[in-house]
Amino acid sequence: MSSTTPALLAPERAQQLAAEFGLKPDEYDRVLAILGRAPSLTELGIFSVMWSEHCSYKSSRVWLRQLPTKAPWVIHGPGENAGVIDIGEGLAAIFKMESHNHPSFIEPYQGAATGVGGILRDVFTMGARPIANLNALRFGNPALPKTRQVLDGVVRGIGGYGNCVGVPTVGGEVNFHPAYNGNPLVNAMTVGIARTDKIFLSAAAGVGNPVVYVGSKTGRDGIHGATMSSAEFSADSEEKRPTVQVGDPYAEKLLIEACMELMATDAIVAIQDMGAAGLTSSSVEMAGKGGVGIELNMEKVPQRETGMTAYEMMLSESQERMLMVLKPGEEHVAEAIFTKWELDFAVIGHLTDTGHIVIRHNGEIEADIPLAPLESEAPLYHRPTTETPKQPVLDAATVADPIGLQAALEKLIGSPDLCSRRWIWDQYDSTVGGQTVKRPGAADAAIVRLEDSKRALAMTTDCTPRYCAADPEEGGKQAVAEAWRNITATGALPLAVTDNMNFGNPEKPEIMGQFAAAVRGMAAACTALDFPVVSGNVSLYNETEGRGILPTPAIGAVGVIEDAAKAIGYGLAPGLELVLLGETQGWLGQSLWLREVAGQEAGAPPPVDLAAERRNGDFVRAQIQAGKLAACHDLADGGLLVAAAEMAMEGSAGATLTAAPAGIPAHAWFFGEDQGRYLVATSDALALLEAARAAGIPAQRIGRSGGGDLVVEGSLAISVSDLRAAHERFLPALMAQ
Repeated sequence: MSSTTPALLAPERAQQLAAEFGLKPDEYDRVLAILGRAPSLTELGIFSVMWSEHCSYKSSRVWLRQLPTKAPWVIHGPGENAGVIDIGEGLAAIFKMESHNHPSFIEPYQGAATGVGGILRDVFTMGARPIANLNALRFGNPALPKTRQVLDGVVRGIGGYGNCVGVPTVGGEVNFHPAYNGNPLVNAMTVGIARTDKIFLSAAAGVGNPVVYVGSKTGRDGIHGATMSSAEFSADSEEKRPTVQVGDPYAEKLLIEACMELMATDAIVAIQDMGAAGLTSSSVEMAGKGGVGIELNMEKVPQRETGMTAYEMMLSESQERMLMVLKPGEEHVAEAIFTKWELDFAVIGHLTDTGHIVIRHNGEIEADIPLAPLESEAPLYHRPTTETPKQPVLDAATVADPIGLQAALEKLIGSPDLCSRRWIWDQYDSTVGGQTVKRPGAADAAIVRLEDSKRALAMTTDCTPRYCAADPEEGGKQAVAEAWRNITATGALPLAVTDNMNFGNPEKPEIMGQFAAAVRGMAAACTALDFPVVSGNVSLYNETEGRGILPTPAIGAVGVIEDAAKAIGYGLAPGLELVLLGETQGWLGQSLWLREVAGQEAGAPPPVDLAAERRNGDFVRAQIQAGKLAACHDLADGGLLVAAAEMAMEGSAGATLTAAPAGIPAHAWFFGEDQGRYLVATSDALALLEAARAAGIPAQRIGRSGGGDLVVEGSLAISVSDLRAAHERFLPALMAQ
């Protein structure tokens, strides 16, 4: 005879487990008040993962509300599995970026691989076929063996999963800094395409409708993964290896195809990826959004291990699984499809009108929780904040150039943050699917053509953590502005943002202050640039033994270009005139030159003039669309001379640049990181300069392409082949150790 209430934990044991599961004493008291009794083990597990930082955003929600999320082209903003924007022709771009930081430090290959798998599911669960993956990676000091081990595993994991699934990895970024020694950042982004009239949402509906489990079987991997990702690391982090999931990209490919086939029918009411917190989060979120109850029978869950308990099945984060609500009578249609694709299919429950989640296992009730307070009474913290002290503006005239332009350029382009990423890109299939127009390293943003269409999407990931550490608000602003610039530099119109907020321990006022300031900066930039945030992820507690990462609000962005043939890259051809657009003051504060050459991490970061960003970018985009520019590169890390070198190396054409103007030190002119600037190549500089003057855009002709050398009149001459050798050397040499 089955019981009508779950087996409850003894009070002392419940308190002990609550602490182990990451619930604060007052949070546990709230659990007791909601239930009106002690919890069962499964109930305590459900509360702990749903109220974890990773799932509930209890420290960040109050700040994230400042971000602009609406625009005429936004179909679905934050709150769904991924953001959805209208890109014309009856099509929508669906995209999101998420972190897999903690798992990737513990088990680099599987941590990164399952990060890719999870973000793919977030996108195709909404009816989109994934067309591109990107990533944003941060690693520690490259001299450390652990850094090389993590770098190797992460890159192989991203490539291994994405290549096997058949989705091209088309872009990303990589930084190195000792602040990431104990906490690398692995942020994965996926972009997909769906018809605007065939977008699938997650809100469950229809009392009595069947709840269906599809995909791979459930094992014990990943249990309490969300909780692990909501806490600092300590010296024993290696012991957390069992909380890292194990991915199967071939099963994911089958799952994509099976879901796409079922989505072509009229059988699905709601669908949700089993991501962080697995079956718990998917069932709770689907029923909660729909305002219904849900009852699940755990013995019906496909299992790959024997003797699994309800607690283990509810909290497992085994990969390649989805939860669906189907229309009554459509089970046989869905089962036939998933059986054909050799995937598990099981009806594991149904929707109810109780407003509760009820978990049964072998005739016994293991959990019975009211859903509304599980969400409405989830903790929401207004944590104290401390502002980051402002750094003084660095006067470039007071910083001597110790080695000269040529030695500095060679040092910079061979440095960890600016060296060629070819060692990484070559492990990714960037052209599978045949729609990649601009491969990694050819343009400021990746360009992927839409099938059966002239138009294409431009996409990028961007952030400059050293700016964010010095001034989080200006750094947040700059991250958005640079993403906008990178899309603009290809000729595409930037449309929307997904963010990945990577920060340290939010219980420290200085960390919460960084977060709040970064959000303010992002909100200002997104508003000024008509660049709404439609999805995102927050990853906090990125600290090991009390040492936190640099604040890293990574920005993923998507834009559209009406004709893919008009998209341009930054490779130089000979015989073109070079024009610098935007104002140059020679800003050296927090620049890579200052760090790599002068040995300082000092000064205020370059300010971002959002009105100038908008004006300059709109001008550049119009010139590209009119066919007036042959190449375009935004000026970012390393400044003007690094941008010129990258353009020369990509196009295998040299260039001769005029000397620095009077009044600005040469090293500040060539390596300063003033914002809102573009280096463009044109066949008609006079016409471009006149158009810029009429538009109020600072512009000056600074050189001409041609020959085999990069030359600065009077101070530098280096062959493009020597530049390339210096540029390509670092990563292969590092990984050969």
